[in-house]
Amino acid sequence: MNIEQLIINATEHIDQIYFQLPIDGKEEPIYRERGYCYELYHQLRCIWPTNAKYMLGGEVDKEGHPLIRGNNLDRTKPDLLIHTPGNMSGNHAIIEVKPINKTEKRKIVKDLKTLTAFRRLAGYRKAIYLFYGDGDINRLLKRIHGYQSEYEEDEINLNLIKFWWHPRSGFPACQIRNTSQTCFARR
Repeated sequence: MNIEQLIINATEHIDQIYFQLPIDGKEEPIYRERGYCYELYHQLRCIWPTNAKYMLGGEVDKEGHPLIRGNNLDRTKPDLLIHTPGNMSGNHAIIEVKPINKTEKRKIVKDLKTLTAFRRLAGYRKAIYLFYGDGDINRLLKRIHGYQSEYEEDEINLNLIKFWWHPRSGFPACQIRNTSQTCFARR
């Protein structure tokens, strides 16, 4: 399954209203992660391959899971999981999503720990951290690389995580391979 191509195709069809929600009484629309995640889920489901080996799940609550209890994963609720329910060997990808302007250190660190743990402890083959919205992705990624040095490699391992950026609606997201790369939207 080429989840990367599915993400590219799905994100290209996410409308502006799912990036920033207009609010009555406010001049500027605001970022709402849930709205974006739900639309990403919808767009992925629309193009999901028939008879795919894996299922797309949204906010699968891992609390009380008998095989991952006690290692900080039992209180997690990833934004998206691509897996075979009921089969730990069918764990394919975990996706966490964050608006680029909601990047408080504690929230980013929590997501990085979750992504690392799902790769290390739950057998997921891919971990994707998708940022969306207009902003300085390179500055954010440099901050993230700084966070890694504050934690043990088994807590946060950026080598296990693929970073993506979806700068604006009508264009696809792209994978960021290093902190000097810019994501150029194409039409």
